[in-house]
Amino acid sequence: MKIFWFIPTYGDGRYLGTETGSRAATPGYYRQIAAAADDLGYEGVLIPTGRGCEDAWVIASSLLPLTRRLKFLVAIRPDLMSPTLAARMAATFDRSSGGRLLLNVVTGGDPEELQGDGVFLSHDERYERADEFLTVWRKAIRQEEVTFSGKHIQVSKAKVLQPAVQSPYPPLYFGGSSDAALRTAARHIDVYLTWGEPPEQVKAKIAAVRRLAELEGRTVRFGIRLHVIVRETREEAWQAAERLISHLDEDTIAAAQQVFNKMDSVGQKRMAELHGGDRSQLTISPDLWAGIGLVRGGAGTALVGDPETVALRMREYAALGIETFVFSGYPHLEEAYRVAELLFPLLPLDGLDTRQDQAARGEAVALGNSVRSQPAGNSEPSGYH
Repeated sequence: MKIFWFIPTYGDGRYLGTETGSRAATPGYYRQIAAAADDLGYEGVLIPTGRGCEDAWVIASSLLPLTRRLKFLVAIRPDLMSPTLAARMAATFDRSSGGRLLLNVVTGGDPEELQGDGVFLSHDERYERADEFLTVWRKAIRQEEVTFSGKHIQVSKAKVLQPAVQSPYPPLYFGGSSDAALRTAARHIDVYLTWGEPPEQVKAKIAAVRRLAELEGRTVRFGIRLHVIVRETREEAWQAAERLISHLDEDTIAAAQQVFNKMDSVGQKRMAELHGGDRSQLTISPDLWAGIGLVRGGAGTALVGDPETVALRMREYAALGIETFVFSGYPHLEEAYRVAELLFPLLPLDGLDTRQDQAARGEAVALGNSVRSQPAGNSEPSGYH
């Protein structure tokens, strides 16, 4: 398994849908989260994109020199960018980072936001452009000369002169649930990311992408985007879930759902359908909770439970073909520690040596004339409660 964390560049806090317990999202706070994720042994961090977020490329570049091994999953936007410019940006970041770039292909799902950026394409037209974009991008970043004339993109003798470190290029990640999205994934993408839907829905989606990829003569790996609420006991975890939405009122939920209904994202519609805006229908599968999706767009579900339960649910997804888990939790700094300390020891993770070295350390406890190290799992960082 590969476990990723999240940099909340649109804000953070202890509760959803309220100013109470909110935390300013600042460059200093992003640095704290990135440094924690790097030290704790997360594979990488996802940096979101959109008009409510800081620019993902600028943030990733600012965090790069502060981390040693952490990878950065950064958005490329086929609807907003030139494919050759995006290829040069990717190659530059990959060289500067020593091969720590991963790319999240985002087509956008909010027509109002897209029109504010000058994009007036329909849903399927955006995927047509994405297909053309990735056709040019994948050739250009391999330093091939590209001449291409499509419906949306035209280039003549395009070429990237400086190579990326990773071969053939930094891996492409992508999430989308429509038929057009699945076809794009099958044709171009290395890792398909699904939202945190119930296992049976995830199973069907994985099977569909695999079938389409086989027709293209390709294979695709799979990941999932989830929140996680893990505590030492099941009761504590569910209490934490309820506290997270304890300040939400029905007007706030209704307003958020109205915004989501205006979007043309099939994935967002599937997220909303899991609960229908009804806070009495939030447990949608064993230990899978949709409370976050009442007011948060995109990823709206969380695994909730004690470490053994959450690890079990993760293994169930892994049995379907999920290799990568992109997690987040509120607030993101404290939860990065909690997830690493409670979950990592129960999971088969890449980079295990780093984590074992870290787990061997703990608070020094004096016993008589000797000093022993208290197990890391029994200690909590400052500000943890």
